[in-house]
Amino acid sequence: MPITSLFLGAGLVIGVNKGVQATSTSAYCQSCHVHTGADEAWLKSPHFSNESGVRVGCAECHLPPHGSFRHFRTKVQTGLHDLYAYHFKDPESFDWESKQQLEYAVTIVFNESCEKCHQNLFPLGLTEEGGKAHLYYEANAKELELHCINCHLDAGHELPNYKHQKMTGIPVSDESPKEVYLEPTTVTRFENFTEHIPKTSVSFNMKAIEGGTFQMGSTDNEPLRDPDEGPVRTVKVSPFFMGEVEVTWNEYWTFYSQTMSEGRLDPETVYANNASNVDAISGPTPPFGNPDQGWGSGNRPAITMSHYAARTYCQWLSRVTGKTYRLPTEAEWEYACRAGTQTPYYFEGDPKRFSSEGLRNRLFGVDTVNISSHTVYRINSGLKTHEPSNTRPNLFGLRNMSGNVFEYCSDLYATDAYAQTESNITDPKGPGSGSEHVIRGGSYISEAADLRSASRAFTETEAWLKTDCQQPKSIWWYSDMKGIGFRVVCEPAI
Repeated sequence: MPITSLFLGAGLVIGVNKGVQATSTSAYCQSCHVHTGADEAWLKSPHFSNESGVRVGCAECHLPPHGSFRHFRTKVQTGLHDLYAYHFKDPESFDWESKQQLEYAVTIVFNESCEKCHQNLFPLGLTEEGGKAHLYYEANAKELELHCINCHLDAGHELPNYKHQKMTGIPVSDESPKEVYLEPTTVTRFENFTEHIPKTSVSFNMKAIEGGTFQMGSTDNEPLRDPDEGPVRTVKVSPFFMGEVEVTWNEYWTFYSQTMSEGRLDPETVYANNASNVDAISGPTPPFGNPDQGWGSGNRPAITMSHYAARTYCQWLSRVTGKTYRLPTEAEWEYACRAGTQTPYYFEGDPKRFSSEGLRNRLFGVDTVNISSHTVYRINSGLKTHEPSNTRPNLFGLRNMSGNVFEYCSDLYATDAYAQTESNITDPKGPGSGSEHVIRGGSYISEAADLRSASRAFTETEAWLKTDCQQPKSIWWYSDMKGIGFRVVCEPAI
């Protein structure tokens, strides 16, 4: 009996091992994962096509190292999920492009699997910048939860538009040549106007926002609200102009090309010194990779720049146009977003029905018809930004005040900012001190709750620079925040 049990046990172990091996081949994975694009991209990646001749398959990257309990647990969980999807879901309904984004990739690629093969992080031929990055990774990987694919997203599947190296030059626009403006727009009346950036063919629309009084914040009974949105206070704002959309890449690359340098001048210092020419305003250093994430430049919102860079852009724009451009205050932003409404959104709808969270919505689906026509958020974004023209404007003519990208405000952030000031205040400018700034509006990865007109958030400078291995870290570009941008306000001079 003991010998029989021994043979049965040995046979079981051998059988399980054979089964694990058979179901871990790339051919087996591809029999269920009916995504030919991913298969073709794998064949063109460094993990398949390289000088060493070593070929890395699906399981080596998408499962923890073989032999660990975590490997078998993940294999079972993934296998059951994939079998269900294969038999009960339509592959044509999958948003394959969103699964190329870093936010998804970090959930299915494991650092320990990378390190099992890449045991020497400092091989011959590694660049100086690569060496610094790997030293930074070794020192901070666990504490900061760094991922190898933060810098090597294209290692397993070719991504033609992806680069992780210092950007050289400026992305070329596919648009045909347009009229070059010699002078900025002259504004003589308080009405909508189109600004022209001199010596370029770039222009953008500004909306005239009449001043007024509104109830800022959210009441205790507003669905999905946060405590920092109250108490509600009566606020009066003076008239101002605001950009119809967030600052686009066309606009931001113009600033970059005219000012780029290796400078580190603080924009407030430059402004205080009353520099007389544009060149005196220090411009951004080159970022690593493509800041547009390969999604395209043009009229998409410019993203990943720091609050510092956004302020510098406003000062540059002020100098080249002769007007006073700046970031909006938090009060101006909410007043412009609401456009006369006091409901959770500037369009109709219940935040609870728009949210993908909650058992009811998971079982019966999310009401997306109205919200998707007004904004870009987690459910309809495909995990990337969209052109503003794809959404409907609010009653002030402003597009994407909710969603697409978070937008900087000039105010410093405080959880009790509203309690610090009295009601019936005119043009509040936020707390007098703080370390982070207010951001508003939600982004392409936000849930419906964060798109509400009263929803507040704030910059997280340290977290947004955790994979920046430069010393000192960049003051111009965030390495770990893609869903951030800004729109400008212009002060009336009439």
